Amino acid sequence: MNPHETFCLNTATHFVAARGRTPRQRTREEFATLEAAKEYAADKGDSKTMIYAVNALGNSAHICNA
Repeated sequence: MNPHETFCLNTATHFVAARGRTPRQRTREEFATLEAAKEYAADKGDSKTMIYAVNALGNSAHICNA
């Protein structure tokens, strides 16, 4: 994990789970915790959900695929 990703993860106010290859197909769900975002992704069963940490400054970083 690089310094930006670490900063965003440590200061995150929420997490976003994004799915879909193109903007037209993309879906976005917000979660209060990383664990909740990972649970949502696990229900999809394909490891194609990208999870981002977002902080109060509006910074975001990709944390993992789940």
